Amino acid sequence: MQKIDREKFFDSYRDSFGPLLQGQVDGLETILAELETDHHMTDLRWCAYALATVKRECGDEWRPVKEYGRGKGLEYGKPDPVTGKVYYGRGYVQLTWKGNYKAMGRVFNIDLVNQPDLALNPHTAYRIMSYGMRHGTFTGVGLSRYIHGEICDYLNARRIINGTDVAEKIAGYAEKIEAALRAGA
Repeated sequence: MQKIDREKFFDSYRDSFGPLLQGQVDGLETILAELETDHHMTDLRWCAYALATVKRECGDEWRPVKEYGRGKGLEYGKPDPVTGKVYYGRGYVQLTWKGNYKAMGRVFNIDLVNQPDLALNPHTAYRIMSYGMRHGTFTGVGLSRYIHGEICDYLNARRIINGTDVAEKIAGYAEKIEAALRAGA
């Protein structure tokens, strides 16, 4: 993705979503810098959808976070019998389950199985998000299925992360964020 004019982007973003705290600006700056150097995120709409997902999955904090509740009451929220680690959601897209930590660790040659909190590093969290969304790693379906050529189905793009939960809300975010990215293009 090309360099984004931050002033124009943030002006448009604030017009749509309201004021931002400095921590939110800093978090968004970090992700925008990653997007600008990611030669695989080739469609501005992919970038918009990725940002919309982070906005939702990270509770508008714009930084990698640990899942609220840490998987309590869920199968993936129990300590692993081998490692003793709990593979609840972490990062920008809430990576869950030991198998997913292992798979992403292999992709990036880092030990996420024994050090799951590495998924909270902004650069690592971004790489997990970008790779997983593009390759369909999370659900078997990638961005190109819903966003390509003249097709832009933000509503069903939620299926690349987590079924259709909050799909309408994230689609609305994506439309506004796309407009902000276009303003900053």
